[in-house]
Amino acid sequence: MENTEDIKTGILTVSDRCARGEQADESGKNLEDILLSHNLFSSTVVVRACVPDDIEKIKEFLIKWCDDLKLNLVLTTGGTGFTARDVTPEATRAVITKEAPGMALAILKGSLDITPMAMLSRLVCGIRGQSLIINLPGSTRGAEESLRFVVPAIPHAVDQLCERREKTSKLHIAMKHCHSHKHGRSLQSFPPVAHRHRESPFPMVEVQEAQAIIIRECFTTSTEEVAIEGAFRRVLAEKVHALDPLPPFPASVMDGYAVLASDGSGPRQVLDAVTAGDDPALCVQSGQCVRISTGAPVPSPCDAVVPVENTVLLRGSPDGSQEIEIEVLKAPAVGQDIRAVGSDIEQGQAVLEPGDLLEAPELGLLASVGKLRVQVRSLPTVALLSTGNEVVPPGEDLEPGHIRDSNKTTLSALLQAHGFPSFDAGIACDSRDDTRTKLQNALDAADVVVSSGGVSMGEKDYMKDVLLEDCAATIHFGRVHVKPGKPTTFATLIHKTKKKLVFALPGNPVSCVATCHLFVLPALRKMAGHTSPFPPVAKAKLCHGIVLDRRPEYHRAVLSWSSADPHPVVLSTGNQRSSRLLSFVGCNSLLALPACTANCTHLEAGSLVDALLLRT
Repeated sequence: MENTEDIKTGILTVSDRCARGEQADESGKNLEDILLSHNLFSSTVVVRACVPDDIEKIKEFLIKWCDDLKLNLVLTTGGTGFTARDVTPEATRAVITKEAPGMALAILKGSLDITPMAMLSRLVCGIRGQSLIINLPGSTRGAEESLRFVVPAIPHAVDQLCERREKTSKLHIAMKHCHSHKHGRSLQSFPPVAHRHRESPFPMVEVQEAQAIIIRECFTTSTEEVAIEGAFRRVLAEKVHALDPLPPFPASVMDGYAVLASDGSGPRQVLDAVTAGDDPALCVQSGQCVRISTGAPVPSPCDAVVPVENTVLLRGSPDGSQEIEIEVLKAPAVGQDIRAVGSDIEQGQAVLEPGDLLEAPELGLLASVGKLRVQVRSLPTVALLSTGNEVVPPGEDLEPGHIRDSNKTTLSALLQAHGFPSFDAGIACDSRDDTRTKLQNALDAADVVVSSGGVSMGEKDYMKDVLLEDCAATIHFGRVHVKPGKPTTFATLIHKTKKKLVFALPGNPVSCVATCHLFVLPALRKMAGHTSPFPPVAKAKLCHGIVLDRRPEYHRAVLSWSSADPHPVVLSTGNQRSSRLLSFVGCNSLLALPACTANCTHLEAGSLVDALLLRT
């Protein structure tokens, strides 16, 4: 980042509960930690405060911070929704002199790529004097994601507001060169095209070796506290003990009658009925019973439940609305059809361990023991970077020689389907400087950068050289013995004191998606704390013969089960050309096919192969 002057920042959390001290200001604290890490831009957090959802109090803080403290940047978090108390946008509009709709649009667009619920946000961005005010959502994760969407523009916006003409003019000149972002110059010169490598200098590695390298280089993310409603498929980072026993009272296992076992069989006077949710205050004596429903608390001193089927009605009320007397046909045993207190889960019992994946049963268990907020592993932040002069956003009209950027859309959806949010780091044109600038901007904001294109042997494929020469990265491998995905590159580097991972994937759509399954998703799972980061593998039977390639191949296929065969069967999706994204449509497995040999050039129908399951 060229902007060396710290951006004086204030963080205002708008929340009634935080202002009253009933809830910790997690979102504001997280924003402060991010800014103080200097991973986004150089900043100083001058002030941080909590204010209730009161339009006048919000305005008072905003005016004081902008006019008296002369802050460059004011971030608000919370109060942007639809409820009657959500008034942050109204307070902001009342104090700003100009709106910054592009920033609000950038946040909305990026957020909608993550969740459709983002359309409920009403955030406002604008200017008061020389201060930039940005509304962010109230959730910790939403506020961080939204901030990252506008990070690339904040330093330049502050420079403009502070009238730092030298910096803004330099940026405007740089913007004319290729894209709308600031360009630095590559630190190294590159050999002319006639002197480029005719063969890759990177040794070929096998898929399993490449995966082992990646897992070895992954770091585990920090932890964060989340509500269980937002913890689906997150990895637990704490041991959870039951706060209460389950059941918390002696509970009936079935519909019937609560009785004293010592009374044996014979007639019983029916006192009343107890259903689930009741708090029985009945005192049952010998010769009496209580009609009871499944799950209802058993009244004291009853010690058995007799099923309805083991009784007959002796006498009822004239209108049939009440049972007055029944006969127990079979003497019950003590404890019969009663769940004792803590028989399912004892109070204080450990029910979940660190590393457990929180899926539906685990979340239900947390709710049942009263654990409504849990510590989980944070999700790695992922930047998606496309490369190539020919690549344009999908919404643009195609000029001659251009193609739409399908890789980013596919990768974003694929990562989201597996629980990993990502953000758009732009499209780098075929320029060393632009590749470097876009990559370093992505590294500023992300733990992991996933790029597509620019890693093969073309004269405009700069990604590997930029990683090595400009970023001082370690390229752990630059070629993989696999089809598709041979040029796949994996690198690590220290960027502003933090370790970063870079996956430079091939530009062909199929290669890009296949290598994301093989390498990127396992890395993200490992970083997020998953104990089994790789996709499950099943033995499957080929429906047809397949010709083997010179390289081990991951063949797109549709796997299905048949009651007539103990093994699932797999059917190829057709033409496997690496540019044909259509071959992934309907695909739910990748067949791990061996390389051909002199003795084995194809596999017959009925052969068993390993199938990587892509949808679980």
